[in-house]
Amino acid sequence: MPDSMTITAATVDPGLLDLPWDLPLDAWPEETIVALPKGISRHLVRFVHLSGYVVAVKETSAELARSEYDMLRTLQRMDVPCVDPVAVITNRVGREGEELQPVLVTRHLRFSLPYRALYSQTLRPDTATRLVDALALLLVRLHVIGFYWGDVSLSNTLFRRDAGSFAAYLVDAETGKLYPGGLSNGQRENDLEVARVNIAGELLDLEAGGRLDENADPVDVSNRIVAQYRTLWTELTGTEQFDAAERWRINDRVERLNALGFDIEELSIRTADAGSQVRIQPKVVDAGHHQRRLLRLTGLDAEENQARRLLNDLDAYRARNGREELDEEMVAHEWVSRVFEPVVRAIPRDLRGRLEPAEVFHELLEHRWFMSQQEERSVSLPEATTAYINDVLRHRRDERTLINPPTSSIALPLDDDDDDEDDVDDWRASV
Repeated sequence: MPDSMTITAATVDPGLLDLPWDLPLDAWPEETIVALPKGISRHLVRFVHLSGYVVAVKETSAELARSEYDMLRTLQRMDVPCVDPVAVITNRVGREGEELQPVLVTRHLRFSLPYRALYSQTLRPDTATRLVDALALLLVRLHVIGFYWGDVSLSNTLFRRDAGSFAAYLVDAETGKLYPGGLSNGQRENDLEVARVNIAGELLDLEAGGRLDENADPVDVSNRIVAQYRTLWTELTGTEQFDAAERWRINDRVERLNALGFDIEELSIRTADAGSQVRIQPKVVDAGHHQRRLLRLTGLDAEENQARRLLNDLDAYRARNGREELDEEMVAHEWVSRVFEPVVRAIPRDLRGRLEPAEVFHELLEHRWFMSQQEERSVSLPEATTAYINDVLRHRRDERTLINPPTSSIALPLDDDDDDEDDVDDWRASV
């Protein structure tokens, strides 16, 4: 380790000292590098082993590295889905005495994939739609806390499977800024327009490389983020007015937000017209409603949709076994030990990296339902578990340690025809 090197971190992992910081990142030895799929980045990024886990090392400037490190730590304290900042390394000096670029080190998000690695041959329209929906939800969550991203794109996001949908995590906060007083409509709209144009460009890149399903329209898919964002934003922040006799609509609004995965910490209620009209507006909205309930009852940490699915099975277990009158936490403990944990233990060791346990359980419930439909009988959970492992899970790729995916790069067609030179940026005009 160079004597002049500086490590800035909340908790320094001693393993950082063993990495070859006196070499440019593109010259690091192969035994250090982990072959994981990467998204498109303006900076050089490498995945490396560190103390039993994997980190991403990104070369950048000292100012940008420190700024992004601080921003990611702030977002984590605010429970925003983002990568975990590990350290900033500055004052790097090469073996010949040359100055080397500073780096930002972040922890790799297990079971997460960049959008280019979420398909094997072509990106299907429904998958592209689910990715955009997940990104729309992430963007709303960021805007609610006053965070302006500035470079919204699929490439700057990681995705984890979430009970048939996806959960989106912010990866690149380099251009982001937090406004304690909240964002203006103009700032929100600018972020939304950047997202729309970037997504269209990314999907058109896939289309040019033959990696997008022919039935998927890149512009239509990119436009979806606008509609999805506006729907979520209105539900989370919009004012609702109704007759005072319709007070049930207050609970209805709260239940709709809970269904979207949000809790209301504060609700503004005002009466008007001598009490004949009521206006309500959520003032503080906190994401992760089902995650928190599942964690409180069972200690299981899952994505929001996974948590909702597990809680539904827990509720069904209570009803099926006549446990409605018993303490909810006691029944939850029983469900974990008798239902969830036996399924996890049944997964062969060599298959445990395929999916997260919560996602496996969700897919198992889906498989059990389809089996019951096909065989016109109630298939037991142990029977469904065996069938799911052999017929589904065994044939899935390992998403915890996905090595050398076929989507690490995309070949774009080149044409030397001078008449096409003016058409290079035509996709932007079509968005």
